[in-house]
Amino acid sequence: MKIGIDARFFGSIGKGLGRYTQKLVENLEKIDSENQYFIFIRKENWSEYQPKNKNFQKILADIPWYGFREQIQFPRLFKKFKINLVHFPHFNVPLFYRGKFVVTIHDLILLRYPTKRASTFSPFIYFFKKMAYGIVIRRAVRKSEKIIAVSKHTKRDIEKYFGVPSEKIIVTYEAIDLAQKAPNEPGGKILERYGIIKPYLLYVGNAYPHKNLERLVLVFREIAKKHPHLHLVLVGKEDYFYKRLKKFVSENFAKNVIFADFVPDEHLGAVYREALLYIFPSLYEGFGLPPLEAMACGTPVASSNASCLPEILGEAAVYFDPEGMANMAETIERVIADGEIRKEIVAKGKEQIRKYGWEKMARETLEIYHSA
Repeated sequence: MKIGIDARFFGSIGKGLGRYTQKLVENLEKIDSENQYFIFIRKENWSEYQPKNKNFQKILADIPWYGFREQIQFPRLFKKFKINLVHFPHFNVPLFYRGKFVVTIHDLILLRYPTKRASTFSPFIYFFKKMAYGIVIRRAVRKSEKIIAVSKHTKRDIEKYFGVPSEKIIVTYEAIDLAQKAPNEPGGKILERYGIIKPYLLYVGNAYPHKNLERLVLVFREIAKKHPHLHLVLVGKEDYFYKRLKKFVSENFAKNVIFADFVPDEHLGAVYREALLYIFPSLYEGFGLPPLEAMACGTPVASSNASCLPEILGEAAVYFDPEGMANMAETIERVIADGEIRKEIVAKGKEQIRKYGWEKMARETLEIYHSA
């Protein structure tokens, strides 16, 4: 079978989606020597992927995401290489593609939280973007042979919003591998490099509105009054949303908030390990990798009880209501004050992460290819 994978998001340029695509391809190479794979990739991440098996071939597809060329040129490439089945790791399936495909749906944030604050576009452009998203994702879920969801919660959302039969949607969990990366310098030196001061509470991720960081900042402002030695460290590449959050911090007189900007994987493990507590206040997630990364590094986790997070994190975290600031504050203060609670959830975290593996995910995905 000739299988095509849309790997234009491959690697670091695609953030979480890029990591998912990268790990899928790398682990399929480990387990499948029978099917022939065509990995479609762009110029900017061309060098990030080097096929290791002769049945894997990378194809230049320097076609931007979400544009007109994607609709016309991408299907022509699939036809040229006579692809039997295409895997789209994201919902952006070309409307004019008539071949067989499977699609991975990571979340339905644009449907669950359709707010203009989550976009840098003007209201007029945002309206048309949201309308186009609805058209594309509806066609993707209806025309696909199979739908891959990254959590049971996402599967339920797909069933609810699109009326898709349950048997068409298969859950394959993502995984983590951060703990395998050893730091190349002492932890203290790494923290100094990013301006991080101990002791600190940690958040890693983007600053989109559904991540609920403004509430976290307001909660921390009150906690810091009782614990003036404590800091809140926010790790994420500075963009429009982080700049807006910086302004919010300044306007609300929140002290001891450190913006560490982007931290690469080789240093991120140390930043996790040195934290007193990892906090994940998100209102909605499709899977939720950062708290699992924290667990892998031996850091206790306090998480929102929203969406898929109790499903993914199990008993290895303490939970709070992400919209209840008093409950969030009480939970954080209880954990930072109680060393026994932290030890207990760290131990449970080490067990929880064993449930997830990229090779396991790849094997389950391969079974989906065969069934499709």
